Amino acid sequence: MALLQDLIQQIDDTALRERIMQETDKLVKQKKFGLVFEEHRPEYTPLYGIPISVGKKVALKTGYMRDIYSVLKIDENEVLCESRNTHEQVVTFSKEEIVAVAEFGEAIYPTLKLLDTVENAPESDLWHTLIEADNYHALQLLEYLYAGKVDCIYIDPPYNTGAKDWKYNNDYVDSSDSYRHSKWLSFMEKRLKLAKKLLNPEDSVLIVTIDEKEYLHLGCLLEEIFPEARIQMISALTNSRGVARESGFARVDEYIFVVQIGQSSVCRLPLSDDWRVNVKEDKRVTRLRWSMLIRSGSNFLRADSVNQFYPIFVYNDGKRIHSVGESYYGDNRDEVIAPEGTFAVWPIRQDGAEGNWQISNENLRKLIKSGFVMLGRKAKGTVPIYYLKKGEIAKIKEGIYEVSGYREDGSIISDTEVRSLVTGTQWRIGSHDASTGGTIMLKNIFGTSPFTFPKSLYAVRDTLRFFVANKPDALIVDFFAGSGTTLHAVNLLNAEDKGHRRCIMITNNEVSADEAKELTKQGFVPGDAEWEGLGIAHHVTWPRTACYIQGRNLQGESLQGTYGVEVEDYIKNEEDTVISKKTGKPTKNVIYKKAKRQLYPELADMKMSDGFSANVAFYKLGFLDKTSVALGRQFKELLPVLWMKGGAIGACPNLEEDCLPSMMVLPKNKLAILIDEIYYSEFDAEIEKHPEIKTVFVVTDSEGAYREMTRAYEDKECYQLYRDYLDNFRINTGR
Repeated sequence: MALLQDLIQQIDDTALRERIMQETDKLVKQKKFGLVFEEHRPEYTPLYGIPISVGKKVALKTGYMRDIYSVLKIDENEVLCESRNTHEQVVTFSKEEIVAVAEFGEAIYPTLKLLDTVENAPESDLWHTLIEADNYHALQLLEYLYAGKVDCIYIDPPYNTGAKDWKYNNDYVDSSDSYRHSKWLSFMEKRLKLAKKLLNPEDSVLIVTIDEKEYLHLGCLLEEIFPEARIQMISALTNSRGVARESGFARVDEYIFVVQIGQSSVCRLPLSDDWRVNVKEDKRVTRLRWSMLIRSGSNFLRADSVNQFYPIFVYNDGKRIHSVGESYYGDNRDEVIAPEGTFAVWPIRQDGAEGNWQISNENLRKLIKSGFVMLGRKAKGTVPIYYLKKGEIAKIKEGIYEVSGYREDGSIISDTEVRSLVTGTQWRIGSHDASTGGTIMLKNIFGTSPFTFPKSLYAVRDTLRFFVANKPDALIVDFFAGSGTTLHAVNLLNAEDKGHRRCIMITNNEVSADEAKELTKQGFVPGDAEWEGLGIAHHVTWPRTACYIQGRNLQGESLQGTYGVEVEDYIKNEEDTVISKKTGKPTKNVIYKKAKRQLYPELADMKMSDGFSANVAFYKLGFLDKTSVALGRQFKELLPVLWMKGGAIGACPNLEEDCLPSMMVLPKNKLAILIDEIYYSEFDAEIEKHPEIKTVFVVTDSEGAYREMTRAYEDKECYQLYRDYLDNFRINTGR
């Protein structure tokens, strides 16, 4: 329908044009069921830096991407082009006026061109990446690199408010566009389908933020694309002052769709009272949890685990453990003699049946020495025995539960109370305010806020934490990176728990509508250094990333403050008893005082000036010639792609010389590449020396030779070049 409307506008007869438009409007207004929208095709992206050649599709740099031309002839700086819309209009442009374009769905052969790096942790092999690109083609690349391997995708897409905040086919979509909703849905559908291919089908989550303009459409689209997933929507306070809506209520919140795939579950976390709907009535707290040593549930009989049927000798007063016996395989427990002054405790169930202990006697002895085994009260000639499981022990070692002393039986005492819970679907957290955790954060770095409505760092950090707190090696992707909050949040999480989570961010390099108008006045066009320098990737996302990692602002001065958030609140000061005037009975009287409190006490000592122990590489997505790749002429250009496919471990290697080596064995990157198969024997010998290598690439045209050469590498990920790369993008066209 959208294409039909464009064709109707080309009708010269005004009366006929209006009549046809009226009839098409009637069709549009007919009632439809389900999520039905116009599929706007094609969608194009400009390929700045790609040479113009005969047969290429091009568009004017300052025009609309739907006005596409085919190059017929090139005469020095003049390019003769034919309009693809009418196949009649032939025009001449200068090379400076036009740019090569790619239609979404065409075979593309992407590469990554390094723009900059920040290495603030040279001893670490963890490298994050920021990719400047149209996110559709970048997602195609990520599908080749990480299909089914991503743990979490967090995106904050354009909200389609009607303001000039996003483009479709290089044209801003505003409130006057009658197809703005279907354009947005077409735009999102293509990207979400690719995103689904990235997510781990066994256990992963997609998180999408949105406001009231598109949340209904988005919800239906998510259900359509992810029918097997569990989907929830959260309402989150993001602006306590409210954003005015004409003739309506001010918007103070936005929505978060959580799409859980496979075994994905929400982590139970220690949370402040701000996360509770009713603080007075919600008394949920978590203390150190001791588990019964005798097994319950399934496999609880002696026959189910014969090695874990053994005696535990306890002193006769029932207050201390003397020792742990060996596994007993006999039929008469009475033949086991307890040491003098002790009695034997066996894993006997209440019904008299012989059971088994949860752990082996060897492990139990270790836990007793560490104070992780506790005795209950002696009764009826026996005593219940408790122990701490691995998860609880980890919490002690991490300092979540503090050890305040020891009992007579040698077990540890912890009085720590942790308010650990799974929260509800309405979040009213002060630090999630876009001003507190977003605008103020950017002003600290830039001196002003160069980005409208930045996400709160804490809103993203808290949301991610519910799904990756127990995944210290999670791979997290954000393909609407904006100001770069997601990577900032991932670095914050890693700093808190010493995690090794890796983040990939993707953003285009668009300038704002006002900046585009001003640049055009000055005679600049997209692709010019002046234009590109004001784009979001170069002007906001990368500078922010470099600055907060190094702990400085744009002027090179130390960042001020800590990552702890302090707010003013009314806190209970004292409590006394008074006589109620109404009932005449004693009642409690609570007095509150206004004081500051820390929302994140665990972050209060984390100075922003200290930066983060993190490394990030900044790339621009480019495109390679298929024939040149197949002939091995663009290996150097392809090397960053191979590095990322190998897990982006360590700093990306590069080749200084034009002459290719016969092989590259890179233990620090945990990958190896055989470039000349003649040297396989030497290559294999080098691989043998470095068992840490996990990824192997072999350049060969022979599939049989490839299989033979990689037969011994069953414990490694192996790929045949350049076939693996070329086939992926050739086969997956038209998606």
